[in-house]
Amino acid sequence: MTVLLVGDKMEKLVKIGILLDFYGKLLSVKQYQIMELYYLNDFSLSEIGEELGISRQSVFDTIKRSEEKLNSFENELGLVDKFYSSQDTIRDIREIAAEIYEIGKCEGNKEIMDKAIGIEERISKILF
Repeated sequence: MTVLLVGDKMEKLVKIGILLDFYGKLLSVKQYQIMELYYLNDFSLSEIGEELGISRQSVFDTIKRSEEKLNSFENELGLVDKFYSSQDTIRDIREIAAEIYEIGKCEGNKEIMDKAIGIEERISKILF
């Protein structure tokens, strides 16, 4: 049996939360409901079982199957990886825009500075 450390538990919680954001609606209604109660609302297995009128074991099994499905969706589609890769690329563009702004500032070229500001404004709308 593997014992998860506190950091590992938090990492798994965050990972499953992100996978639920991207793929949660691909689960059945019941699977999504159980995952939401367990991961997002911090219900225990027993509390979920009582809430939904099912056994604790059924809740546990559903969580395990749902986790496997979510991971499978990510392995097949890779939307989370693509999202984070895109975010990194956009941050790189932000750095380049800042460099362009500084070049425009050093050269006293307001048009270049304004274009760099325009890029930054658009980036701010994209990034969270």
